Amino acid sequence: MKYRTGWSSHLPVLAKVLRVTKGSVLELGMGIFSTPFLHWMCLADGRRELFSYESNERYFKEQRLFSRGFHKIELVKDWDKIDIDKPWCVAFIDHEAERRKIEIRRLSWHARYLVVHDTQPQAEQEYGYNEIYPLFKYRRDYKFSRANTSVLSNFKDLSELDA
Repeated sequence: MKYRTGWSSHLPVLAKVLRVTKGSVLELGMGIFSTPFLHWMCLADGRRELFSYESNERYFKEQRLFSRGFHKIELVKDWDKIDIDKPWCVAFIDHEAERRKIEIRRLSWHARYLVVHDTQPQAEQEYGYNEIYPLFKYRRDYKFSRANTSVLSNFKDLSELDA
């Protein structure tokens, strides 16, 4: 597998958000970094729900061994049919480019914290982020690498992430 360092740049941001929360977690787009990280962090925190959705069968097969008890993993055939329209404490967005703005819009009033990967200026057009940013009261951008990560919320002012 060809590896790019930006693939894991979301981990410090996810760690910050998980540190200040306790509830259910949603992962849209599984990966070699996010899925194991979320699995072990949620297990250590005693969280009751972690749902991971993936449409790429290869990524799904590579990470499905984490499916047990509190961690539900599902292969997606149709993103419009996944059951995400419910309260989430944290939602991590890192799935298909053309679907990101759709699911972010769906989650804008369901997730307290949306952690969105690949928010660097060059990608904003590709992912349509400029269309969804106005839907949120609060936003923090983290620029650790070429692949930026942002946190969006309509519920929390995000100042607790500055510490």
